[in-house]
Amino acid sequence: MIFKNSLNYLTNFFLFITEKIQSIYLNSNIYNKKISLTNDNNFEYKPSSSLLDCLIKYDKKRIKIESYSLNTIWDDENLKKKDYKNLNSFFWLFTLDLKSSKKDTQNIILQWIKKNHNYNYKNWEVDIVAKRIIAWISNSKLTYDDGDILYKEKFNNVIKKQINHLINEIEKSKWIDDKMIGCAAIILAGLSYKDKDNYLNFGLNLLKKIIKFSFDNDGFPKSRNIRQLNFYLKYFVLIREWFKESQNEIPEYINENIYYLGQAYTFIWQNNKKDILFNGNHETNNIEFDHYLKRLGYKFKCQNNELGGYAILNNKKIALIMDIGSSPDKKFSSNYQAGALSFEIISGGKKLICNSGYFQNFKHQLNELSKTSAVHSTLNLNDRSSCKFTKISDVSSRIDQGLKIIKKNIVFEKNYWKITAAHDGYLKRYGIIHDREIEFYPEQMNFIGYDKIISKNKIQNLKFEIRFHLEPNIKVMKTQDSKSILIDLNGEGWKFNCNKNDINIDKGLYFGRKNSFLDNQNIIISGMTNTKNQTIKWQLTKL
Repeated sequence: MIFKNSLNYLTNFFLFITEKIQSIYLNSNIYNKKISLTNDNNFEYKPSSSLLDCLIKYDKKRIKIESYSLNTIWDDENLKKKDYKNLNSFFWLFTLDLKSSKKDTQNIILQWIKKNHNYNYKNWEVDIVAKRIIAWISNSKLTYDDGDILYKEKFNNVIKKQINHLINEIEKSKWIDDKMIGCAAIILAGLSYKDKDNYLNFGLNLLKKIIKFSFDNDGFPKSRNIRQLNFYLKYFVLIREWFKESQNEIPEYINENIYYLGQAYTFIWQNNKKDILFNGNHETNNIEFDHYLKRLGYKFKCQNNELGGYAILNNKKIALIMDIGSSPDKKFSSNYQAGALSFEIISGGKKLICNSGYFQNFKHQLNELSKTSAVHSTLNLNDRSSCKFTKISDVSSRIDQGLKIIKKNIVFEKNYWKITAAHDGYLKRYGIIHDREIEFYPEQMNFIGYDKIISKNKIQNLKFEIRFHLEPNIKVMKTQDSKSILIDLNGEGWKFNCNKNDINIDKGLYFGRKNSFLDNQNIIISGMTNTKNQTIKWQLTKL
């Protein structure tokens, strides 16, 4: 233990010294001169700002630049970090009315250049720089057109200077999402300035590395993060559209990855039009993105019942979704949730059973809570989760001890559905396997579940809980005989029962809406692991 602590101390000390040296270098004249070396290529390709509609969310009413405090916009030093990043990313340019003054818009950019033309750790972070480049180039009608020669020279030079900074620093970035945004910015600059040898080739080679590092053999993110799946698809489509609009040949591997990502997107979202709350996801509503894809001519199909560690069985009336995947590798697990074998049911476009969702803000204590097995519709053993997490920084954690799916089977017939799976997340600590089987009879609208607690070692007297989470405002009540629970799903009645074990209604928290929480209720089956093998049978039937 002493050796381990000493090693951790030395590692942290080394990282601290390395970061200090790196900081001194980035703020030096040597580095400034290095990234100031630019080519003489002119700004030629000017992408349509509407291509960014897949990323930018704004009120339909556009704002005129004159509404901003033009003379003081860069003077507020007390902005919250989020507001500061948003301001310096310039993505707010996409909210401007095109009738806004070009002169005023360009003057704001000149003010920014005057104040921030050299590296500044606060607003030269990879993601901020990348977004700023994309925003400046994509809004050229306001940011560039009709500018005088001196302005255009300053604009072009600072763009290239920032790209040089990205090329130097991007592969050191800790976050793969930031690398993806940075990669897109470099590629866009390569297309816009027709700089194939430097910017474009670097960006495309980096994109290949991201693909190899981040995606499994089916083109699904190795993190198993659904939000990340949508994020990647949006950026790959955006990059492809830049190539297409600039009349450059589209690399085949970009088309190939869009095919696989689109297939996964259809599997996860388009088949149900409802966000499923597994592994880093929250309610997003992708209807606008669907319209975007349709407008650009993208059509995806997926006939799979399993992809990315998720099983989805559905018809026009109902859908059953279950997490039957192993936990991801540690390096991809920062947004993973310990919800193995958890499930959701969508009936008539409404969530009957759900998970509680993900609290995305790493700094908030609710982030850790949202990763636990207890906030998922699955088994929770001895008040412990099926995975163990450890802190890797002040704002992030990842898997320390993961789990493997040790069996799985899917049956999908017209009148009979079945998903079976088991995981070993509790095996090492407690010698227990969790095995779950869910059957569904569509004609009877009847679900039958079997949760098996299988002891591989000496029997331990441990508490178990199996929770079935409900969305906020769903009404539930216990019957007089205490053997059943009635669910009112906005006028659609369901009955839950489990004859051999105690069932109750418990209060919980719902994190489905980004970085917020609401009270919800969940049905809970509880008991003790006091026999070798236990099977807890439960039933959910439409009334």
